[in-house]
Amino acid sequence: MSKATRREFLTSLGAAVIAGTIPPGDRAGAEEQQPIPSSGLPYTMGMASYTFRAFPTEKVLAMTARLGLRGLTLKDMHLPLQSSESEIKAILSQISSAGLVLNSAGVVYMKTEEEIRNAFAYAKMAGLKFLVGVPEKPLLKVAEHYVKQSGIALAIHNHGPTDQQYPGPESIYSQIGDMDKRMGLCIDIGHTQRMGLDPSVDLERFFDRVLDLHIKDVTSADAGGKTVEMGRGVIDIPKFLRTLTRIRYSGTIHFEFEKDEKDPLPGVAESVGYVRGILAAM
Repeated sequence: MSKATRREFLTSLGAAVIAGTIPPGDRAGAEEQQPIPSSGLPYTMGMASYTFRAFPTEKVLAMTARLGLRGLTLKDMHLPLQSSESEIKAILSQISSAGLVLNSAGVVYMKTEEEIRNAFAYAKMAGLKFLVGVPEKPLLKVAEHYVKQSGIALAIHNHGPTDQQYPGPESIYSQIGDMDKRMGLCIDIGHTQRMGLDPSVDLERFFDRVLDLHIKDVTSADAGGKTVEMGRGVIDIPKFLRTLTRIRYSGTIHFEFEKDEKDPLPGVAESVGYVRGILAAM
């Protein structure tokens, strides 16, 4: 998509959606901030709370609701790993009151068997169906044991060229191919593009194990690529969304915006509006 076309596109579709999804004021009452459905799509849209890492949990919920998103994957600064069951229940109540749904938690790093055991206990207390995590490679069989024991799936997240364990989706898939089917992938399309890979192609290649998606755009298809508003970078977002629809991905796509840590909402709003504009055009 050319820059001129993109500007016209955002003006006619995305900008209107952005304006409609961020009403004035800070109150995120569920009765006023209803999630905007993506009619006919097999998947839903949500927020990876790492986007709002500089903000407390209550602000994360308010901003997610203002964007008209429904699903959440919470990082541990918003759902602490050391939380008691009562503390987790209190956060779940806040999430429900905001009109949101907790899909998963993570990314959770697991370097020892104890950390794996604790992570799955935490996920069970939160009532999660899957956990987004990064177990050390030698501990994958241990992680599989806890997946089987708990019934909670594990979506392993790739982190790009600087990640020594799981840089791209294939590095995960090749390790878990003969394991329980609940050992899966959380494909981060930004980090995948930074590997010089086409996220749409890898999504199809490894689709049978894809449990979750973190979506973003990046400035370049190499290790130096940085997060940028969706549609301003090098990822072919329309192609990716068409692929999702064609292969009938039925999970959630979680927006993750790593730029502008202290003021991420405008960039996230532009990204959400851009995606909704493409989906409307599709």
